[in-house]
Amino acid sequence: MIRRNTIDSILGGAHTGDTVTVYSWVKTARTGKSVAFASLNDGSTTNNLQAVFDRNLFSAEQLSGLLTGACICITGEVVESQGKEQSVEISAKELEIVGPVDEEYPLQKKRHSLEFLRTMPHLRSRTNTFSSVFRVSHHISMAIHRFFDENGFFNIHTPFITESDCEGAGETFQLTTLPLDKIPFKDGSVDYYKDYFRKKAFLTVSGQLEAEPFALSLGKVYTFGPTFRADPSDTRIHGAEFWMLEPEMAFFDLEDNLDLIEKFVKYTAAYLMEKCGDDISFFSRFFEKSLPDRYKSLLENDFGRITYTEAIGIIQSAKRDFDTIPKWGDDLATEHERFLAEEHFKKPVFVTDYPASMKPFYMFVNDDEKTVRACDLLAPGVGELVGGSQREHRLPVLEKRAIEQGLDMETYRWYMELRRWGTAPHAGFGLGFERLLMYLTGMDNIRDVVPFPRTFGKMY
Repeated sequence: MIRRNTIDSILGGAHTGDTVTVYSWVKTARTGKSVAFASLNDGSTTNNLQAVFDRNLFSAEQLSGLLTGACICITGEVVESQGKEQSVEISAKELEIVGPVDEEYPLQKKRHSLEFLRTMPHLRSRTNTFSSVFRVSHHISMAIHRFFDENGFFNIHTPFITESDCEGAGETFQLTTLPLDKIPFKDGSVDYYKDYFRKKAFLTVSGQLEAEPFALSLGKVYTFGPTFRADPSDTRIHGAEFWMLEPEMAFFDLEDNLDLIEKFVKYTAAYLMEKCGDDISFFSRFFEKSLPDRYKSLLENDFGRITYTEAIGIIQSAKRDFDTIPKWGDDLATEHERFLAEEHFKKPVFVTDYPASMKPFYMFVNDDEKTVRACDLLAPGVGELVGGSQREHRLPVLEKRAIEQGLDMETYRWYMELRRWGTAPHAGFGLGFERLLMYLTGMDNIRDVVPFPRTFGKMY
């Protein structure tokens, strides 16, 4: 059994004066006349631990293995540090080179560009930036499950393989076992009866539709898992594979939905401040200097709330040179969303009651029959963070909207049946996990918050 002490616990003062064993990777190393020094990190914290090696205790061959990137095991005493960067250090007594490196190890410099590190996703988590990103990622995941458990939700695993694209946008990855070099045809069309499911199948773009039946039986549920979109956009916020948090709640209207979203985002920020203080400080030093202010503002202020119509008016009257000026009925571009959150409100803001023509069939139609009870949460630095709505529970209205959007009614038959048998008012939302991670770290590109990014035209 491997017994070891973590650097996080050592730097936290738990082992001062003790003899400890540390497994870690060498960040930097240098050798003086009488001693050698190595800066070590084991991933438990963003902070490094200094180890000091008395050259009388170790051979030149042993110390020659202290190279950047090497995995080592040392045993020694935790003593007060003579340096200014840390309170304690290890006076090493034993050294084992567990995983040596050679001169071709690519992460030799202290700082590498994010673009360079994207070319080696298998190694970039060794850097300070990405170890911090994925520690925060873990704690956001934990916050999700804690929050919804504490608030009476049940976690549901919705399918990754589906026959619908939920929103009708058609940006789906199709699955097939048919031989692409010899596709079977019948009456001039692909014979999907010979495919695995005997019909068209896709990777899911959302678990919402499958979560709704459970909300209409268990009351409050959430699903949290990967989703896939074949959107050809190659931007800093688009990915082909990403994770979505999707709660669905019976007996909720739009206002209930907004309250829950705001409560969740604030809970997550507070959770990270408690768990990831060093990582947040790291991001504020190197990536987003205003990050502490972002957390402070988020926790101390109510989110803004405006209708789509009001948003259009604000944008049209703004003294800004936008690429486009939207008119009522147009989608808000990213530049408009960021203007509202970053400049006009200077905090997260909900935009509600969008034109029905631009939203999916399942959103509740308002009395004006022109708008739906939809909501988007716009966040500084990210743009759209959350999209949600009160769901349409009136069967005639739902069927009319589905037909207008050209959906195959047989594919959605089961979804319509939910409105025939014991329906109830309900609402829900989808939150892009990686966008939340970007917002709470200050990272600017989705490729830098996904372990192995899949984006348009690239598998890394």
